[in-house]
Amino acid sequence: MPGQTDVSAVEASVADHYSSNALLDRIKAGLREAGADPEHPDPNALKPVDEFHVGGIEATEALLDPLEITPRLRVLDIGSGIGGTGRHIAKRYGAQVIGIDLTPAFVETAIALSAMCGLDGQTEYRVASAYDLPVADHSVDLATLIHVGMNIEDKYRLFREVARVLAPGGRFAVFDFMARTGEDPDYPVPWASSADHSFLDTPETYRRCAARAGLDLIHERDRHGYAVSFFHHVIAAADKHGTPPVGLHLIMGDEAETRYGNVVRATMEGRVGPLELVFRN
Repeated sequence: MPGQTDVSAVEASVADHYSSNALLDRIKAGLREAGADPEHPDPNALKPVDEFHVGGIEATEALLDPLEITPRLRVLDIGSGIGGTGRHIAKRYGAQVIGIDLTPAFVETAIALSAMCGLDGQTEYRVASAYDLPVADHSVDLATLIHVGMNIEDKYRLFREVARVLAPGGRFAVFDFMARTGEDPDYPVPWASSADHSFLDTPETYRRCAARAGLDLIHERDRHGYAVSFFHHVIAAADKHGTPPVGLHLIMGDEAETRYGNVVRATMEGRVGPLELVFRN
Protein backbone atom coordinates (compact mmCIF):
# COMPACT_ATOMS: atom_id res chain seq x y z
CA MET A 1 0.00 0.00 0.00
CA PRO A 2 1.30 3.50 -0.75
CA GLY A 3 3.09 5.13 2.14
CA GLN A 4 3.69 1.87 3.96
CA THR A 5 6.74 -0.32 4.23
CA ASP A 6 7.04 -3.51 2.27
CA VAL A 7 5.00 -6.10 4.20
CA SER A 8 7.31 -9.04 3.46
CA ALA A 9 10.36 -7.07 4.61
CA VAL A 10 8.69 -5.98 7.84
CA GLU A 11 7.43 -9.47 8.65
CA ALA A 12 10.86 -10.96 7.95
CA SER A 13 12.38 -8.37 10.27
CA VAL A 14 9.86 -9.18 13.01
CA ALA A 15 10.49 -12.92 12.68
CA ASP A 16 14.24 -12.33 12.81
CA HIS A 17 13.85 -10.20 15.95
CA TYR A 18 12.23 -13.10 17.81
CA SER A 19 14.29 -15.94 16.34
CA SER A 20 16.44 -17.66 18.90
CA ASN A 21 18.72 -20.65 18.65
CA ALA A 22 18.24 -23.56 21.05
CA LEU A 23 15.21 -21.95 22.72
CA LEU A 24 13.69 -25.31 23.65
CA ASP A 25 16.98 -26.46 25.17
CA ARG A 26 17.19 -23.31 27.29
CA ILE A 27 13.62 -23.78 28.51
CA LYS A 28 14.32 -27.40 29.44
CA ALA A 29 17.45 -26.36 31.32
CA GLY A 30 15.45 -23.71 33.18
CA LEU A 31 12.75 -26.23 34.10
CA ARG A 32 15.37 -28.63 35.36
CA GLU A 33 16.95 -25.91 37.51
CA ALA A 34 13.51 -24.99 38.87
CA GLY A 35 12.89 -28.60 39.91
CA ALA A 36 10.27 -29.30 37.23
CA ASP A 37 10.21 -32.24 34.83
CA PRO A 38 12.00 -30.92 31.73
CA GLU A 39 10.50 -33.56 29.43
CA HIS A 40 6.89 -33.65 30.66
CA PRO A 41 6.27 -30.39 32.50
CA ASP A 42 2.97 -29.31 33.97
CA PRO A 43 1.76 -26.41 31.79
CA ASN A 44 1.80 -24.17 34.88
CA ALA A 45 5.57 -24.63 35.16
CA LEU A 46 5.93 -22.91 31.78
CA LYS A 47 3.87 -19.84 32.63
CA PRO A 48 6.83 -17.58 33.56
CA VAL A 49 8.21 -18.01 30.02
CA ASP A 50 5.29 -18.84 27.74
CA GLU A 51 3.01 -15.90 28.65
CA PHE A 52 5.14 -13.26 26.89
CA HIS A 53 3.28 -10.13 28.02
CA VAL A 54 2.91 -7.83 30.99
CA GLY A 55 1.01 -9.49 33.82
CA GLY A 56 1.67 -13.01 32.57
CA ILE A 57 -0.97 -15.63 33.29
CA GLU A 58 -2.86 -13.29 35.64
CA ALA A 59 -3.43 -10.82 32.81
CA THR A 60 -4.38 -13.64 30.42
CA GLU A 61 -7.05 -14.86 32.80
CA ALA A 62 -8.32 -11.32 33.42
CA LEU A 63 -8.87 -10.89 29.68
CA LEU A 64 -10.30 -14.33 28.91
CA ASP A 65 -12.29 -15.46 31.96
CA PRO A 66 -15.16 -12.98 31.37
CA LEU A 67 -15.59 -14.35 27.84
CA GLU A 68 -17.05 -17.64 29.12
CA ILE A 69 -15.04 -19.85 26.78
CA THR A 70 -16.46 -23.37 26.37
CA PRO A 71 -15.03 -26.56 24.82
CA ARG A 72 -17.20 -26.08 21.72
CA LEU A 73 -15.57 -22.76 20.77
CA ARG A 74 -13.10 -22.63 17.89
CA VAL A 75 -10.21 -20.39 18.98
CA LEU A 76 -7.48 -18.68 16.95
CA ASP A 77 -4.50 -17.12 18.76
CA ILE A 78 -2.79 -14.58 16.50
CA GLY A 79 0.89 -14.13 17.31
CA SER A 80 0.95 -17.23 19.47
CA GLY A 81 4.65 -17.14 20.34
CA ILE A 82 5.72 -20.35 22.04
CA GLY A 83 2.11 -21.32 22.63
CA GLY A 84 1.39 -20.31 26.21
CA THR A 85 -1.99 -18.69 25.65
CA GLY A 86 -3.14 -21.53 23.40
CA ARG A 87 -2.17 -24.16 25.96
CA HIS A 88 -3.89 -22.17 28.71
CA ILE A 89 -7.12 -21.97 26.71
CA ALA A 90 -6.95 -25.68 25.88
CA LYS A 91 -6.28 -26.76 29.47
CA ARG A 92 -8.49 -24.30 31.37
CA TYR A 93 -11.50 -24.15 29.04
CA GLY A 94 -11.19 -27.36 27.02
CA ALA A 95 -11.35 -25.56 23.65
CA GLN A 96 -9.50 -26.43 20.46
CA VAL A 97 -6.90 -23.79 19.56
CA ILE A 98 -4.98 -22.89 16.43
CA GLY A 99 -2.04 -20.56 16.98
CA ILE A 100 -0.21 -18.68 14.23
CA ASP A 101 3.09 -16.84 14.41
CA LEU A 102 5.64 -15.35 12.01
CA THR A 103 8.64 -16.88 13.78
CA PRO A 104 9.43 -20.50 12.84
CA ALA A 105 11.52 -21.02 15.99
CA PHE A 106 8.54 -20.02 18.13
CA VAL A 107 6.17 -22.31 16.25
CA GLU A 108 8.56 -25.26 16.48
CA THR A 109 8.96 -24.65 20.22
CA ALA A 110 5.20 -24.27 20.72
CA ILE A 111 4.54 -27.61 19.01
CA ALA A 112 7.21 -29.35 21.09
CA LEU A 113 6.05 -27.86 24.40
CA SER A 114 2.41 -28.76 23.74
CA ALA A 115 3.43 -32.35 23.03
CA MET A 116 5.52 -32.43 26.22
CA CYS A 117 2.50 -31.16 28.20
CA GLY A 118 0.10 -33.63 26.60
CA LEU A 119 -1.91 -30.86 24.92
CA ASP A 120 -0.94 -31.52 21.32
CA GLY A 121 -4.36 -33.02 20.64
CA GLN A 122 -6.04 -29.71 21.47
CA THR A 123 -3.51 -27.24 20.05
CA GLU A 124 -2.11 -26.66 16.60
CA TYR A 125 0.56 -24.12 15.67
CA ARG A 126 1.43 -22.81 12.21
CA VAL A 127 3.80 -20.28 10.66
CA ALA A 128 1.53 -17.64 9.15
CA SER A 129 0.82 -13.92 8.90
CA ALA A 130 -1.93 -11.98 10.64
CA TYR A 131 -2.62 -10.47 7.22
CA ASP A 132 -3.39 -13.91 5.73
CA LEU A 133 -4.92 -16.15 8.40
CA PRO A 134 -4.85 -19.83 7.35
CA VAL A 135 -8.46 -20.58 8.29
CA ALA A 136 -11.76 -20.49 6.40
CA ASP A 137 -14.27 -17.66 6.38
CA HIS A 138 -16.48 -17.52 9.50
CA SER A 139 -14.74 -20.54 11.06
CA VAL A 140 -13.56 -18.97 14.34
CA ASP A 141 -15.62 -18.19 17.45
CA LEU A 142 -12.87 -16.36 19.34
CA ALA A 143 -9.65 -14.74 18.13
CA THR A 144 -7.01 -13.42 20.52
CA LEU A 145 -4.19 -10.91 20.04
CA ILE A 146 -1.97 -10.52 23.11
CA HIS A 147 0.97 -8.11 22.87
CA VAL A 148 1.23 -8.60 19.12
CA GLY A 149 -0.28 -5.48 17.54
CA MET A 150 2.92 -3.54 18.25
CA ASN A 151 4.47 -5.58 15.41
CA ILE A 152 1.56 -5.10 12.98
CA GLU A 153 1.77 -1.95 10.88
CA ASP A 154 -1.58 -2.07 9.05
CA LYS A 155 -4.19 -2.36 11.80
CA TYR A 156 -7.11 -2.08 9.39
CA ARG A 157 -5.80 -5.00 7.34
CA LEU A 158 -5.51 -7.01 10.56
CA PHE A 159 -9.07 -6.23 11.65
CA ARG A 160 -10.45 -6.88 8.17
CA GLU A 161 -8.84 -10.33 8.15
CA VAL A 162 -10.12 -11.10 11.66
CA ALA A 163 -13.62 -10.03 10.59
CA ARG A 164 -13.36 -12.46 7.66
CA VAL A 165 -12.59 -15.49 9.83
CA LEU A 166 -14.93 -14.71 12.75
CA ALA A 167 -18.31 -16.43 12.81
CA PRO A 168 -21.36 -14.20 13.32
CA GLY A 169 -21.26 -13.12 16.95
CA GLY A 170 -17.62 -14.18 17.23
CA ARG A 171 -15.33 -12.11 19.41
CA PHE A 172 -11.84 -10.66 19.08
CA ALA A 173 -9.99 -10.13 22.38
CA VAL A 174 -7.00 -7.76 22.27
CA PHE A 175 -4.43 -6.99 24.98
CA ASP A 176 -1.73 -4.75 23.50
CA PHE A 177 0.75 -2.08 24.50
CA MET A 178 -0.48 1.19 23.03
CA ALA A 179 0.78 4.73 22.64
CA ARG A 180 -0.34 7.16 25.36
CA THR A 181 1.57 10.40 24.72
CA GLY A 182 2.95 10.14 21.20
CA GLU A 183 6.48 9.68 22.56
CA ASP A 184 8.12 6.36 21.71
CA PRO A 185 9.90 4.19 24.26
CA ASP A 186 13.65 3.92 24.10
CA TYR A 187 14.78 0.92 22.04
CA PRO A 188 15.31 -1.99 22.20
CA VAL A 189 12.09 -3.18 23.87
CA PRO A 190 10.74 -6.75 24.12
CA TRP A 191 8.84 -6.48 20.81
CA ALA A 192 11.37 -4.51 18.74
CA SER A 193 15.07 -3.86 18.45
CA SER A 194 14.40 -0.46 16.89
CA ALA A 195 11.55 1.77 15.80
CA ASP A 196 11.70 0.21 12.31
CA HIS A 197 9.35 -2.63 13.23
CA SER A 198 7.57 -1.14 16.22
CA PHE A 199 4.05 -0.05 15.31
CA LEU A 200 2.59 1.30 18.54
CA ASP A 201 -0.80 2.84 17.88
CA THR A 202 -3.38 4.65 19.95
CA PRO A 203 -6.58 3.04 21.25
CA GLU A 204 -8.47 5.29 18.85
CA THR A 205 -6.63 3.71 15.91
CA TYR A 206 -7.71 0.26 17.07
CA ARG A 207 -11.31 1.41 17.54
CA ARG A 208 -11.45 3.16 14.17
CA CYS A 209 -9.94 0.25 12.24
CA ALA A 210 -12.22 -2.25 13.96
CA ALA A 211 -15.31 -0.20 13.19
CA ARG A 212 -14.25 0.19 9.56
CA ALA A 213 -13.89 -3.61 9.36
CA GLY A 214 -17.41 -4.07 10.77
CA LEU A 215 -16.49 -5.10 14.33
CA ASP A 216 -18.30 -3.63 17.34
CA LEU A 217 -16.41 -2.66 20.51
CA ILE A 218 -18.07 -4.39 23.50
CA HIS A 219 -15.40 -4.00 26.20
CA GLU A 220 -12.50 -1.65 26.91
CA ARG A 221 -10.26 -1.42 29.97
CA ASP A 222 -7.12 0.65 30.44
CA ARG A 223 -4.49 -1.55 32.16
CA HIS A 224 -1.74 1.05 32.54
CA GLY A 225 -2.12 1.24 36.32
CA TYR A 226 -2.10 -2.53 36.53
CA ALA A 227 1.11 -2.67 34.48
CA VAL A 228 2.83 -0.14 36.76
CA SER A 229 1.91 -2.22 39.83
CA PHE A 230 3.00 -5.42 38.10
CA PHE A 231 6.40 -3.99 37.17
CA HIS A 232 6.96 -2.76 40.74
CA HIS A 233 6.22 -6.29 41.98
CA VAL A 234 8.55 -7.93 39.44
CA ILE A 235 11.41 -5.54 40.23
CA ALA A 236 11.01 -6.09 43.98
CA ALA A 237 10.98 -9.88 43.52
CA ALA A 238 14.09 -9.76 41.32
CA ASP A 239 15.91 -7.58 43.85
CA LYS A 240 15.06 -10.05 46.61
CA HIS A 241 15.44 -13.40 44.84
CA GLY A 242 17.43 -12.73 41.66
CA THR A 243 16.53 -13.91 38.16
CA PRO A 244 14.33 -17.03 38.23
CA PRO A 245 15.46 -20.07 36.22
CA VAL A 246 12.32 -19.96 34.07
CA GLY A 247 11.39 -16.51 32.79
CA LEU A 248 11.13 -14.21 29.80
CA HIS A 249 14.90 -13.75 29.71
CA LEU A 250 15.02 -17.19 28.05
CA ILE A 251 13.21 -15.65 25.06
CA MET A 252 14.75 -12.16 25.06
CA GLY A 253 18.33 -13.39 25.36
CA ASP A 254 21.38 -11.28 26.20
CA GLU A 255 19.52 -7.96 25.86
CA ALA A 256 16.73 -9.01 28.23
CA GLU A 257 17.65 -6.55 30.97
CA THR A 258 17.87 -3.61 28.55
CA ARG A 259 14.67 -4.50 26.68
CA TYR A 260 12.72 -5.00 29.87
CA GLY A 261 14.15 -1.89 31.49
CA ASN A 262 13.18 0.30 28.53
CA VAL A 263 9.55 -0.83 28.50
CA VAL A 264 9.31 -0.54 32.28
CA ARG A 265 10.60 3.04 32.16
CA ALA A 266 8.30 4.01 29.28
CA THR A 267 5.34 2.55 31.18
CA MET A 268 6.24 4.25 34.45
CA GLU A 269 6.57 7.57 32.59
CA GLY A 270 3.18 7.07 30.94
CA ARG A 271 4.48 6.99 27.38
CA VAL A 272 3.02 3.52 26.72
CA GLY A 273 0.63 1.18 28.50
CA PRO A 274 -1.49 -1.91 27.88
CA LEU A 275 -5.19 -1.87 27.07
CA GLU A 276 -7.85 -4.57 26.83
CA LEU A 277 -10.31 -4.32 23.95
CA VAL A 278 -12.94 -6.90 22.98
CA PHE A 279 -14.85 -6.67 19.70
CA ARG A 280 -17.79 -8.64 18.32
CA ASN A 281 -18.44 -9.53 14.70
